[in-house]
Amino acid sequence: MKLGAVTYNVLKDWDLETVILQLEKAGFEGVELRTTHKHGVEPSLGHKERDQVRLRFARTPVRLVGYGSVAEYHSPDPAVRRKNIEDTKAFVDLARDTGARGVKVRPNAFPQGVSREQTIQNIAVSLKECGDYAQVRGVEIWLEVHGRETQEPRVCEAIMKATNHPAVGLCWNSNPPDIIQGSVRENFQRLRPWILHCHINELANDHYPWRELFQLFRETKYERFTMMEVAESPQPERFLRWYRALWRELARA
Repeated sequence: MKLGAVTYNVLKDWDLETVILQLEKAGFEGVELRTTHKHGVEPSLGHKERDQVRLRFARTPVRLVGYGSVAEYHSPDPAVRRKNIEDTKAFVDLARDTGARGVKVRPNAFPQGVSREQTIQNIAVSLKECGDYAQVRGVEIWLEVHGRETQEPRVCEAIMKATNHPAVGLCWNSNPPDIIQGSVRENFQRLRPWILHCHINELANDHYPWRELFQLFRETKYERFTMMEVAESPQPERFLRWYRALWRELARA
């Protein structure tokens, strides 16, 4: 496993150079650039700016792992889904041009007036189109386990089974519904076939069985990134070093 950071929230007010330098200093190995943050790496960048981003990451051990978009496909309105699909494709092109591995998307709700089955099908059809677009460009789509009802592991399992695309997987998001009687093993095993990415949060809190989660990742030979996604800190540089120390303790065999 490797440790990275989502720019949401600790890094959200740093420009790209500061993000890279501070992660280097703290011993982080990767970053997921969340859209709308100060780093400014967005689909609106031109070819020259994209080349500059790629070259900057070529000069650092910090990997540009992916982009945290807010694209979502649960709307019953086809026009809304189309807009989100096109937004996803724009991030896929950005990932290809800058050397990132994936684009994070999300489900966010079960809208009223539409059956759950229809919503799952709408999401899956959208993911298939995005997966087709991403696959030929060497990029993956990561569906975040996200949303008040859609974060339920059984829901994400159903979405993945309906999607059934080699370029589409899940971003484990370390949510309370993962836990059954103090353990995440059952739901982890349920979703593990599709887990390509991971968000972790407050490692110092005992609300989540972190040691078990890390053990499960080791047992299943997960060799990708676990991305820090936590609340803001008044001392971000110090927080990064502290978080790295906690992560190393959990990650060691």
